[in-house]
Amino acid sequence: MEELVVIGNGMVGHRLVEALRDRDTDRRWHVTVVGEEPRTAYDRVALSSYFDGASAQDLSLGDLSGPAVDVHVSERATAVDRVRRTVTTASGRELPYDRLVLATGSTPFVPPIPGHDLPGCHVYRTIEDLEAITASARGARTGVVVGGGLLGLEAANALRLLGLEAHVVELAPT
Repeated sequence: MEELVVIGNGMVGHRLVEALRDRDTDRRWHVTVVGEEPRTAYDRVALSSYFDGASAQDLSLGDLSGPAVDVHVSERATAVDRVRRTVTTASGRELPYDRLVLATGSTPFVPPIPGHDLPGCHVYRTIEDLEAITASARGARTGVVVGGGLLGLEAANALRLLGLEAHVVELAPT
C-alpha cells in the first residue's frame, strides 16, 4: 500500500481525499491528513453563515477517517524531510510518505499597524476566529474592519449581526 500524506485539513485537502477514495478502486492508497485546526474540514466559503445561526457542525464537510484514511486534527506539521520522505509534526509524530500534498490554504494578511496584536484584534479565517470575534463583541458598541474586499465586507456584516456599529477602512477609493 502506498502512503499519501496531506498537510492541510481544509476544503482542498478534504476534496482531494474524497476524490482519491472514489477513484482508488484497487485500494492502493493509505492517506494521512494533518491539520493544525482543532476540527475536521469545514466550508470556509459559508463561514459568514455562522453569524446567521449556522453551527460548526452545519459547516462541516464530514469526517474522512476510515479504513484507509487517518485524520489528525490539532496537529501541526513542522518539518518535511524530502530525502527520508517523512513529515514530522509538533507532537514528534513521524509520518512516512510516498507522495506528499501541501494543501495548507492561505494566511490572512495583517497590516503592520501598531496595536494589531492587541486583545480585540482578530482575523476572519477560522471558526475559532469567529468565536473570538463574538466574545470580543460582547459589551462593545463599535467595530472596525481593515479591508473592504469580500471578506472584509463579510466581517463588517458579522459585526452588524452581533449588534455593533461597523466601520470599514479601505485603501482603495471604492
